[in-house]
Amino acid sequence: MAVQQLKLFVEPWPVVIPSGSCGGMIRKHYPQLFADDPVLHAKALDLSERVYELSEFLVHVVNFSQPDLGAPCTVALHTSCHARREMGAHETSVALLDSLAQVKVAVQARIEECCGFGGTFAMRYPDISEAIVSDKVAAIRDTGAASVVSADCGCLLNITGRAAKQDELAGLSQTTLPGEHLASFLWRRTTEPASRGDAA
Repeated sequence: MAVQQLKLFVEPWPVVIPSGSCGGMIRKHYPQLFADDPVLHAKALDLSERVYELSEFLVHVVNFSQPDLGAPCTVALHTSCHARREMGAHETSVALLDSLAQVKVAVQARIEECCGFGGTFAMRYPDISEAIVSDKVAAIRDTGAASVVSADCGCLLNITGRAAKQDELAGLSQTTLPGEHLASFLWRRTTEPASRGDAA
């Protein structure tokens, strides 16, 4: 699979990845993976130097800066484990949200902890995964944030899915913890007027 990726991205262009685990794999581990093959190692190094996690690319490459057109709101931020530890995406995600004048970021307890998804981990150890994500949902709810924002689709699906299940078990017909991908959140806040009615 890694060899196929090296073949796909041969042009000298940035490769922007909306996933910390995929970005971390290519940037940190591909060069190690091909350490014994001089030709593939050179290609892996070249590719690793052009790989960016989405928020990192927006902050450090394109210097994203747009007026915030949304109404005041409070959100919680979750960054995936690989995005945080291998790509430093928690810093760039915070920088993007801080650039929005009407957005307040509520800091959850133990913000650096996993949401429990971890790819196949959630399927192999569902009880442990459920306990971890339940703690994460509780920590986010405790902030009072109206929603959760994340640049990782897997984490976002896990957190909002667990929150929705809790709502269902409580007999609620509407979700009390909606979520949105960071890219969608930025797009909406900087292209649509405040009359949309963002939750405070």
